[in-house]
Amino acid sequence: MELKTKIKAEDGKQELVITREFDLPVELLFKAHTEPELIEQWMSNPYATSKMLKFEGKKHGSYQQQSTDANGKVVFSANGAFHEFIANKKITRTFEMENAPLGVQLELLGFEKLTDNKSKLTTHVIYESSAIRDQVLKSPFAPGLSMAHDRMQDIMNKLK
Repeated sequence: MELKTKIKAEDGKQELVITREFDLPVELLFKAHTEPELIEQWMSNPYATSKMLKFEGKKHGSYQQQSTDANGKVVFSANGAFHEFIANKKITRTFEMENAPLGVQLELLGFEKLTDNKSKLTTHVIYESSAIRDQVLKSPFAPGLSMAHDRMQDIMNKLK
């Protein structure tokens, strides 16, 4: 089955461009990325519960996120800082996984209104090197992100 979230990765580059169209107004798509309790819901899965330990959704703000398994063991921990935070348009942030040697990445999230009830998320991710980017692509990153986006669509459908 083809994933709804598309990832474009050119050989030799240290970046990815991730796109996904949602059957959501752009305001709800933005809200899904800026309200901690919503982020926790779509970032959680049957194997891990996500928690936003810190979320300052504003320019110069920061965030810290953690996921734990059923036994309470931390399986994912990440943090970053917001550099741009423009409602319903753009978020520019850094992202660093604390328990993986992947370094800090820069993420530019663009929110585009396609119609009143359809929007597009374009995420441009820049890694420290093409080797790190390629390492991410070899992991289950693409299906995991697509599944998280599917959960986001389902959760946000209830708020329409």
